[in-house]
Amino acid sequence: MEAFEIESAIESILFVSGEPVALARIAAVLGVSEAETEAAADRLRDRYSFERRGIRLVRLEDSFQLCSSPEFADYIRLALETRKPPQLSQPALEVLAVVAYFQPVTRAYIEQIRGVDSAYTVGLLQDRELIEACGRLAAPGRPMIYRTTPAFLRTFGLESLRELPELPQIEASGDGREGIHNAIAELKAREEEQ
Repeated sequence: MEAFEIESAIESILFVSGEPVALARIAAVLGVSEAETEAAADRLRDRYSFERRGIRLVRLEDSFQLCSSPEFADYIRLALETRKPPQLSQPALEVLAVVAYFQPVTRAYIEQIRGVDSAYTVGLLQDRELIEACGRLAAPGRPMIYRTTPAFLRTFGLESLRELPELPQIEASGDGREGIHNAIAELKAREEEQ
């Protein structure tokens, strides 16, 4: 396949899917290497961005997805008569930061760091599909463990968890809350940008 055909095929697959599609799956379907597929996706992403198109190709870990451009969100909302989703509350951002930085985590671990009951907030973040249960801890009671989802990456404009702001070193006398609060502030700023 020629480069243009690969790009067009990727564009078609992602448009019809509406969900993230794994790089390996696209490469296998097209019968080309993952490196060729990744290069073609990067060219498409650069072209959409350079031409200020209404769609963007975003990378989510080892998957790709087509999304609308954030700068046109207000027009999309007006055209589709949708309301802007409410921003996350401070407790929700705190729980999300703990899950994002320390995943997989139990609710007890989240509550230990936050110092308050977090059952409602964990449920809210699951309902918004920003975190998900990913198994059970091999410990008495077998508590659920949680991790972030691709929707978390999309919401905060991240390609992978490696792009999270780095937590500062925790001093021996501190409990790490200041670093978490700084990370929460950065996550909130990213959410507002999107």
